[in-house]
Amino acid sequence: MTTTPDTELAPLLRVLAVDDEAPALDELTWMLGRHECVRQVVPAGSGEAALRVLHEGQVDAIFMDVQMPGLNGLDLARVLSRFTTQPPIVFVTAHEQHAVDAFELNVVDYVLKPVRDERLDQAVRRVVRQIHGRETSAATGDETIVVELAGVSRLVARSDVLYVEAQGDYARLHTASESHLVRVPLTTLADQWREAGFVRIHRSSLVALGHITEWRTEGGRTTVVVGGHELVVSRRHTRALRDLLVRRAQPLGRGGS
Repeated sequence: MTTTPDTELAPLLRVLAVDDEAPALDELTWMLGRHECVRQVVPAGSGEAALRVLHEGQVDAIFMDVQMPGLNGLDLARVLSRFTTQPPIVFVTAHEQHAVDAFELNVVDYVLKPVRDERLDQAVRRVVRQIHGRETSAATGDETIVVELAGVSRLVARSDVLYVEAQGDYARLHTASESHLVRVPLTTLADQWREAGFVRIHRSSLVALGHITEWRTEGGRTTVVVGGHELVVSRRHTRALRDLLVRRAQPLGRGGS
């Protein structure tokens, strides 16, 4: 496969390939094995066999079919979602109808058969970007969120998120230059990001304390300014937010004695 800027410095991957049809598994194993970012491909002919491989040793990514007898791809992805660290998953299937279920399980990509070299290369590069994002976040204490934009996976650092708005069962992340819809409820993000300095200011919004630049109260209405955007603070959250901001503020020391 052709070298691209995304793969020149990519880590070499140990990949698990899963398909219950032997010819399809052989082809996927061969195609993945030719990719310069892949150092080893471990084949598995069923979901149960894939689990045995995972219990025996670590893999960096999983490329698997969806429709398989017994433990199918969706079932296996649900099992893996309970792992402390879930390897990136790419579905390789002839069936389009499972795409929505797949992305709700946070799979990295969804490749349709017959598999083309260019399309598989794109999927491998997405896996590499996600793994690189995890390594960076582990080193810096930050977290990286994988988002979809116009069919392309992108990595957004949590530290770049200014505030979050609820949109039904989803949440919209706002950075200084753009916004991204993610399939996670606001309540879930509020719990997961509390230790990173994100607080509820309204039932439909969550803000990063470190990005608040102004506090305004007028006519009984309180707002904060985050990244140039004025956001309403509900009465329920006003006192707690004010106390948090006061505690975070660093008063200037007095002059010399």
